[in-house]
Amino acid sequence: MRKIVKILSSRLFVCIVLIALQIWLLISWLYNTAVAHAALPSTEILAIIMSIYVINRQEDSAYKIGWCFLMLALPVFGCTMYLLCVGRKMPQSLADGTIHANDRMKGLLSQDENVRKDLDEKIPEKKRLFTYGLEKSGFPVCEHTQAQYFGSGEEWFPVFLEELKKARRFIFLEYFIIDKGSMWDETLDVLKQKVKEGVEVKIIYDDFGCVALPARYDRTLNEMGIETYKFNRLRPALMITMNNRDHRKLAIIDNQVGFTGGLNLADEYVNRITRFGYWRDSALMIKGEAVWSMTVMFLGMYSFLKKDDDNIDYSRYHLPLEQAYDETGFFQPFSDTPTDDADMGLSAHLNLINTARKYVYIDTPYLILNDAMKTALILAASNGVDVRILTPHVPDKQMAFQMTRGNYEELLRGGVKIYEYTPGFNHTKNIVTDDDCGLAGSINTDYRSYYLHFEDGILFHDRKTAVSMREAFEKGLAQSHQVTLEDCRKVPLALRIVISLVSLFAPLF
Repeated sequence: MRKIVKILSSRLFVCIVLIALQIWLLISWLYNTAVAHAALPSTEILAIIMSIYVINRQEDSAYKIGWCFLMLALPVFGCTMYLLCVGRKMPQSLADGTIHANDRMKGLLSQDENVRKDLDEKIPEKKRLFTYGLEKSGFPVCEHTQAQYFGSGEEWFPVFLEELKKARRFIFLEYFIIDKGSMWDETLDVLKQKVKEGVEVKIIYDDFGCVALPARYDRTLNEMGIETYKFNRLRPALMITMNNRDHRKLAIIDNQVGFTGGLNLADEYVNRITRFGYWRDSALMIKGEAVWSMTVMFLGMYSFLKKDDDNIDYSRYHLPLEQAYDETGFFQPFSDTPTDDADMGLSAHLNLINTARKYVYIDTPYLILNDAMKTALILAASNGVDVRILTPHVPDKQMAFQMTRGNYEELLRGGVKIYEYTPGFNHTKNIVTDDDCGLAGSINTDYRSYYLHFEDGILFHDRKTAVSMREAFEKGLAQSHQVTLEDCRKVPLALRIVISLVSLFAPLF
């Protein structure tokens, strides 16, 4: 039943219905029916008015072009879809609730002025990487933080389980996908044991991402003593409420340890089952002062879903560090929300590219870029920076895969090197530059991550972590095919036309 609801809630289903209506209207017009002759001029006038409105909005240019083309070419379909999407806005209750929660959380975070001074003194040429997140969204930069990078789910999972077993006060888990299987069974066994020991366990999962779970699985977990909430419950009636998903991947233990990255809690992420060849992914674990920012990020979403934030004592989760860390790197965990005008994920990506002097290496499952990202990548390559991007060779979604390939030729002509990971699907979501800076988290290089989803990441300046990330990237390159302009030219003309059309509407869906 939940899978049927997901289909009815999908953009594809609504698109099919609207396109069928548009085709019926056109056929009726050809047969000279009175209804069609009255309706078509009205829809064209509406499309022109709405296109003028869209053009004058403060939006990404590719986003505006796609909508205008769609509304003018297919007014019934395009205008209805735009009105449903409300210019990329989310339902008011969801927007108001998350804005209130985020405002409440900002009071729990503050910037240590000694760290700000260290930024000025130690990395003056790279400090502006962190300025946007600090000044625009209030995410502090932290020192005294230790990081460990994992280049696969198989490396990460045993460490993840071991850290869960060490929990004495609380475990927070927030994931886009949780699915039944041996990986989740092992995790759940640990969580149930921790509950018996008196540990506070809280879980947030996205209802759309976890459609494979039973509809009332949150109740099942609650009955086990695990406080569980579903983000944005799946509803067939309002397709567009499914547009804003909690795509974050967070695990926090006792305010001592934090995990993020591309990995969800399902068997394919640790290659216990095979879906799209070998599943390549990554995670970052941090310990130390920066973990509090991740704790606060979880509490923000938790307070929204619990709807009882006035009675939550947030200070009880700000546990003192059990160990001091002497590491000299800088770490800035952050969340990105579609409810504000601070595009943290996109800005962090652009800042990393623009500050790179030697190389920019990008891991991404979906290369669906706006104009700003394309310009930044090509400009960096033109300035002599070694820009390389690793994408999947085996896709999980054909449309996203063709959109990804649709960006290849322009980037290749601009000097960017592109590789496809031939053993399977590359789900890794990283950027690393110059052996000193990088970003790990849940953010894809696509419109949905930049503008629609709730995301998280950790921006860092730390040589050890950057080198580990770069070495994992190079290991992936060794198993990849380098894409050439000749490869792009070999694509059949019909497919190239389809890719061009699909890419035109990439910002919309």
